Amino acid sequence: MAGNVSYESSVRGCWMGKNIGGTLGAPFEGKTEINDIDFYVQKDLFGRPEPNDDLDLQLLWLIIAERHGIYHITPRLMGEYWISNIIGPWNEYSTCRFNCINGFYPPLSGAVDNGKWHWSNGAWIRSEIWACLFPGDPDEALKFAWLDSCCDHAGEGIYAEMFTTALESAAFVEKDLRKLVAIGLAKIPPESRLRESIELVCKCCDAGEAWQDARNKVVELNADLGYFQAPANVAFAILGLLYGEGDFGRTVCLAADCGDDTDCTAATAGAVWGIIYGIEAIPEKWIAPIGNTIVTGAIQRFGLKISIPKTIDELTHRTMRLRRQIDRENPRPPVENLHDDAAAKEIWKRSSYELGFDVSYAKIGVEYVEGVHLKPGEPLRVRLWLSDAIPGMQEMSFAWRLPEGWNAVPNEVRLSSLENTRGSIDTAVIPPEKLDAAMYYLEMEVRSDTRNYPTTLRIPFRRADSVSYPKYRGDRDFTERMRLKRMIAGE
Repeated sequence: MAGNVSYESSVRGCWMGKNIGGTLGAPFEGKTEINDIDFYVQKDLFGRPEPNDDLDLQLLWLIIAERHGIYHITPRLMGEYWISNIIGPWNEYSTCRFNCINGFYPPLSGAVDNGKWHWSNGAWIRSEIWACLFPGDPDEALKFAWLDSCCDHAGEGIYAEMFTTALESAAFVEKDLRKLVAIGLAKIPPESRLRESIELVCKCCDAGEAWQDARNKVVELNADLGYFQAPANVAFAILGLLYGEGDFGRTVCLAADCGDDTDCTAATAGAVWGIIYGIEAIPEKWIAPIGNTIVTGAIQRFGLKISIPKTIDELTHRTMRLRRQIDRENPRPPVENLHDDAAAKEIWKRSSYELGFDVSYAKIGVEYVEGVHLKPGEPLRVRLWLSDAIPGMQEMSFAWRLPEGWNAVPNEVRLSSLENTRGSIDTAVIPPEKLDAAMYYLEMEVRSDTRNYPTTLRIPFRRADSVSYPKYRGDRDFTERMRLKRMIAGE
């Protein structure tokens, strides 16, 4: 049955499965014990799903691609929309927003002062849009999975979206679940905790162990990370798919039964199932209570030039229309080796501590080799880079224009530009002994040997230990509940 699923059926099944899983798991989010779920616990849904940020943010990415063109999306553009239109207060979401407001645009926004949440669940739960726009082409989809995930994550948080995006993209053309898991694993580093967690679930399933035992082993493996982290929760979604054995209801229920971030795990499991089997295979008893409606809660609608999709039908139609546009702009042959890891390895090399600047004649930017945090009187090394300069531009100079009391070593450097290469050179800023402000925006003048006018960059830095980002109240309450629970248990 799965082998004959049309593209439209898979897209519609993806979005419906996402809505169903998110609604099913929402009431259990944050519970750390094993659940026993067999259907929605909400008594009266009245044909409306629960609002779910897992889907919300993808609606915004759809609008960005529709308005600007998908190949014109940049990290800074993602950051600008994040500031204006993502209102979800949760942890990494708010950290990204405040970082962008202060000039730390993606990928910096996912790394700076985000230590607790850069491996968490916010990114991999919103991978379906890229899979649906690049069906059967996981490596092309990965480019946009990185653009998305680096906004509010780094490291394993990025790898998690790479895994789910690749698996979901491949699911449009490959229907064997174990092969899909292998394709997803090929796109993440072999030494990652995420891979270890997913492979543990596969091993337990192959050995005939009960799903509860597999779940408990994943929890134990990731105990040092705490809850709401990607390695365990992605593994729970895979657990639901593997132990669900092709049954939709069992798949989404088992994913949520594992506990933790249950709306995320069940929603992703439902979306993957929907892509593989299509909308026609999802039982009507799961669709009827939530209907066709999309309900949002984490995005700001006002000010958008294009409206947010209001139904699964509309979202499916607009996804397919954008896919046709992509085909016209950048037609690509069918992918022969879905397991190839070359493109993924290039993404693994990217630094989360880079900041690019939009200029007309080249791509230039800064890599914060030693981080963004200034300490009084201590040098802080940064790496300047240049790539993709227009033809004929041979050399560019970079010179600090610093306030009184500041120094740089060296103060001026020069870089040559060659086609299809990226050059870099290091310099260091030395702040004065007294730093009063939390943020500093240091000027760097960039000149080309073929342009008389200079370009001035303002490079943001932050004083060490000067910022404490707000923590979502719901997360504080959850932490306190867990502390009391451990105290009662005598741990």
